[in-house]
Amino acid sequence: MAQDTAVQVRGCTPVVPSADLERSLRFWVDGLGFTVSRPMRIDGRLVGCMLEGGELTFWLNQREGASTVPTGCEGLRLYWAPRDLHELRARLESLGFATSAVEERDYGQAEFFVTDDDGYSHCFGVATRKGG
Repeated sequence: MAQDTAVQVRGCTPVVPSADLERSLRFWVDGLGFTVSRPMRIDGRLVGCMLEGGELTFWLNQREGASTVPTGCEGLRLYWAPRDLHELRARLESLGFATSAVEERDYGQAEFFVTDDDGYSHCFGVATRKGG
């Protein structure tokens, strides 16, 4: 019997837990340029929303339990492919985010890291001519 190797899904929307959605929008909307749709509010407080940008979607959701990422928890990790690595790094820094230096890796990527207001590490990388 021939095996169908076609992907069986059309998309995936990661759910991102957040301690304070309004604060988190600084990173997602102001920093990365996503737009907010389908906001959900309870007693006037934002508890969930869809983040949309081009082909990408994320659901930002009120974190259950502790308001901070537990010590030793890796949590969510995303590797982003920005249009302009240096421009995005400067934009995030202008919003007050502490970014790492851009480093060229042996595996053929130039990358920098930033931690968002919820404690999640994000890596931004673009291909270089070096290595990989």
